[in-house]
Amino acid sequence: MKTRKRFGQYFLHDPGVLKRIVEAIDPAPGDAIVEIGPGEGALTRPLLERVAHLTAIEIDRDLAATLSRDFPAERLSVVCADVLDFDFSVLPPGLRVVGNLPYNISTPILFHLANYAGQVRDMHFMLQREVVQRMVAKHSTPDYGRLSVMLQTRFRMQKLFNVAPGAFRPPPKVESAVVRLVPIAAQPDWDQAVLERIVRQAFSARRKTLRNALPLEPAEYEELGIDPKLRPENLSPADYLRITRRVCAR
Repeated sequence: MKTRKRFGQYFLHDPGVLKRIVEAIDPAPGDAIVEIGPGEGALTRPLLERVAHLTAIEIDRDLAATLSRDFPAERLSVVCADVLDFDFSVLPPGLRVVGNLPYNISTPILFHLANYAGQVRDMHFMLQREVVQRMVAKHSTPDYGRLSVMLQTRFRMQKLFNVAPGAFRPPPKVESAVVRLVPIAAQPDWDQAVLERIVRQAFSARRKTLRNALPLEPAEYEELGIDPKLRPENLSPADYLRITRRVCAR
């Protein structure tokens, strides 16, 4: 089937890579698995060899119709929808979310899924390698930024392996990588909207010092033990959570 650029479609076809992904997920028969962007079903098929039922979210109506014809409804539930509009809370807790995410909207999808961290057991995604590097980056490194902070406050993440362009049809112009995300068990005790505002404000002025990038008073920096002459990329996710709690306590 012809790929559609507006959906950012790159179909994974390499059997070795598919095998490594399934082994990384290690699905059990009773697992509640949701696949985002199943495409032609290259990953769907080996997953269904291991689990009794799978839910697939596919925005392309033609691909969704083909999947519905290829697999019985009792094995595969196909939802034809934009994943950015999908409410994962309608599914049972303990979800295992997998997928070859469209690279053009991967960051919005990750932020959307972070809202359902309490619903999820783990997630395994194929993404552009540079995005994965930003996700797992440590503070005070070049790749560290807003995406790093927002995901690392909700998930433990591990880059699993790289994937070459030739594993896809058509080959993308970038390297890819597979990443695992496991929600941090503790429920957040901060205001997520305030955290998002602070982190966005900080990294929109990442070349400035914290004194000029964050809405804190000099006494608050001293109280938090944070040097206001540092830059936003020098603070850890835990630092941003402490700042968020301090702002909320005003």
